[in-house]
Amino acid sequence: MNSLRRISSWEGHIPKGIEFLAGDLLKDESLPKSWLKALLEDPGRELFCDIDGRWINRGEFLARSHDAACAMHASGLSRGERILMSAAASIGGLVHYVGALRLGLVVVPMNTSYTKTEVFHIVGDVKPSAAIVDSDERAEWIVEAAKQPGFSTPFLGPGADLPLPRGDLQVYFADKSYAHCTDCAAQLDMAQSGTPALIAYTSGTTGRPKGAILTHGNLLASAKSLNMAWRWDERDRLVLALPLFHMHGLGVGVNGTLCAGSSAVLSDRFDPERVCQAVTDYSASMFFGVPTMYQRLLELECLEPFRSLRLMVSGSAPLSRETHRAMEERSGQTVLERYGTTESLIDISNPFEGERIAGKVGFPLPGVEAAISADRSELFISGPTVFSGYLNDPAATAAAFPNGDGWFATGDVGDVDERGYVAIAGRLKELIISGGYNVYPKEVEDVLRSHPAVRDAAVVGVESTRWGEEVVAFVVKGSDLREEELKAHALLHLANYKRPKRIFFVDEFPRNALGKVISAELRSAAASMR
Repeated sequence: MNSLRRISSWEGHIPKGIEFLAGDLLKDESLPKSWLKALLEDPGRELFCDIDGRWINRGEFLARSHDAACAMHASGLSRGERILMSAAASIGGLVHYVGALRLGLVVVPMNTSYTKTEVFHIVGDVKPSAAIVDSDERAEWIVEAAKQPGFSTPFLGPGADLPLPRGDLQVYFADKSYAHCTDCAAQLDMAQSGTPALIAYTSGTTGRPKGAILTHGNLLASAKSLNMAWRWDERDRLVLALPLFHMHGLGVGVNGTLCAGSSAVLSDRFDPERVCQAVTDYSASMFFGVPTMYQRLLELECLEPFRSLRLMVSGSAPLSRETHRAMEERSGQTVLERYGTTESLIDISNPFEGERIAGKVGFPLPGVEAAISADRSELFISGPTVFSGYLNDPAATAAAFPNGDGWFATGDVGDVDERGYVAIAGRLKELIISGGYNVYPKEVEDVLRSHPAVRDAAVVGVESTRWGEEVVAFVVKGSDLREEELKAHALLHLANYKRPKRIFFVDEFPRNALGKVISAELRSAAASMR
């Protein structure tokens, strides 16, 4: 059993004069019930806009999501069945996402960059009853994967006889009777807090992706907690250029916008110039991004529009102190860094009102309990945002809750300062043990990045006969730099066992869609270059 040391609570996130109880987060019971309240109020108000300037208002969005839900029901889908969604951000995609949740379906967001092997794994694990995609190739893979053993019915192509309006999306269904319903309205918006809403797959950077089952209560509690902590309300407008197959884009950006009753401008991809222009053109108040997005924005000369924003947030991967400082100097914005996982959504955040510290992710959000284990300094999370388990994987579920008391073991190593701010040192699985000493890659990376000629750094451990594991660094240079010079820099700031034994200069790192470095690929590359 792990002995846990609690981290300070969420009081620093609560607006003055507000009395908060954790149970308040689930007062609306489900996402659709929360959204309906906002959408029914002032139906003519703008809700979502695509990057080409086409708006949909609240009333139209609500009506179209109703039609989509009824069309899915008429096509044979019923509450609890799973629908795969793999498409770039669009208003049509969000209409179907909300329609599916209103019907009580379980949405499975799938990375649009997955290979055929990865698609086969997801389809075989989930066994969906329908799929919505925007790629012919991906659609073919899904239909082929659905022919694997275990499916009771084959998938059909997007035939003209299917009643779901498709637009630019392709819709596939399992071969059912298609008995048209007459009582669709009675089937809508019935989900409760414990009803499954999403199966979100982990990034798979350290192993095969696992499907985390997230309930309406998990998603609702997280969105409402962020609405409160970040002072996010109906006056806000978000520029959302994050992919919607990930919880940062979908669980935070979309769900948070709908729960706050605010509006968002969607982009089907991240383009720094388009984002800068959108901030100005749409009088945006917020932008959410990942560190690689901020690095690309810094390469531009047009950061002036960001001075008008109320809030800039970074997550999904660590934001370097150098990038944090450069954004503040050049845009006037102190980026708010936060922390979360696929399994527990957003857990910890720097404060909206209060000091935002570079290199720290802040303290627990409203409703979230956090703790550090005494034995391995592992971060544990508890509260209404924590998932119920992994799909078809009881062993992984048991390992995620080692104490059997609802505390989720994140696998991340955390440290807490005297003020209660949390810093993430790295993943336990990526801990390097060199010469019997523990080395956290992030500490070494931070030192390497502090050299003026280094644009970015990634550190891994590679098997070594002498050391057990040796520290190996991959570095992207911003100007001329020799390995000996960088090792001399490390000598000034790191103990001997932490210093990289080898340094490789590369043009870029292998990353997943959210900008996380794929350490396994670097480790394999280093092992092959002895």
